[in-house]
Amino acid sequence: MTTLRSAWPRERPRRRPASRGREIQARGPWTLALARLRADRLAMISVGVILLMLVFALTAPLWAAWTGHTYHSTYPATGLDESGLPAGPSGEFWLGADSVGRDVLVRAAYGARVSLLVGLASTALATFFGVLAGVSAGFLGGRVDEVLARGVDVVLSFPYLLVAIAIAVTFGASVPLTILVIAFFMFAAMARVVRGQVMSIKEKEYIEAARSLGAGKVRIMLVDVLPNLVAPVTVMASLLIPQAITFEATLSFLGAGVDPSTPSWGGMLNEAQEYYQTAWWFLLVPAGLLLATTFAFNILGDGIRDAFDPRMEPPVCGRRRRLRRRRGRGKAAKR
Repeated sequence: MTTLRSAWPRERPRRRPASRGREIQARGPWTLALARLRADRLAMISVGVILLMLVFALTAPLWAAWTGHTYHSTYPATGLDESGLPAGPSGEFWLGADSVGRDVLVRAAYGARVSLLVGLASTALATFFGVLAGVSAGFLGGRVDEVLARGVDVVLSFPYLLVAIAIAVTFGASVPLTILVIAFFMFAAMARVVRGQVMSIKEKEYIEAARSLGAGKVRIMLVDVLPNLVAPVTVMASLLIPQAITFEATLSFLGAGVDPSTPSWGGMLNEAQEYYQTAWWFLLVPAGLLLATTFAFNILGDGIRDAFDPRMEPPVCGRRRRLRRRRGRGKAAKR
């Protein structure tokens, strides 16, 4: 018995598009911010510069071993010329020598250690105490807010440079004291920013919902308020690091920063101010490293700020978008 086939062709099963089979993956704000930060070329270049400075600082003992020079040893026979001026870059002194015949490269590497240590450590302390004071003042309010806010105003009203010099003269210049002084004056700026953010956050609906459910003040501050402060605190901290590095260099330049026997970029600039016409390398090396480091941290801070704010866009991307619009208008006008 034969079966009759239908005259109509069989319908082939339709293939599902590859996109339908995949589930849409949700991305959090940190993932989106990281993607926007990676798309910012200037921010990525600044990250590379910062990493190079960190490697340069961490490998300071290796530079001393390769050159055979220590940061405190003087070499007047080879580091100074016949007239007693610093010797220029050569095979023995790759970046020249200073006024007493010390290796500028080795001292700059050890100076990078001091500058980065002071900048990162003081920013970490200022961020911790600034967030603690800002959250307490903004969320608790009342007398706590009055006392902490007025205390922050008093700290900001001090002429910090004169106070830092007076403290250094009284107790002696050292790296830990410099870190504490810089952190003391920077925490006030962090506390003021955090206080304003907390006063805005505590009026949100989810804070009222947590209160209605019986959550305590400490739990609300730790669970509901602090996670929403991560983005602004990260941006503020990234912008405070170059300020701390510049502050340390200024104090060392004036002789009120680290111990004069410890190499630092500010101290090298102070020693090189008398030789800028005859020994340009003596001034150019610490000034260039200081400028590159602070400039890179500032650009990175701007990039982090733009990455967390979806309404902002990097200047390069905005310029490209405007050029595309102009080209599209030109082609439409020709048609």
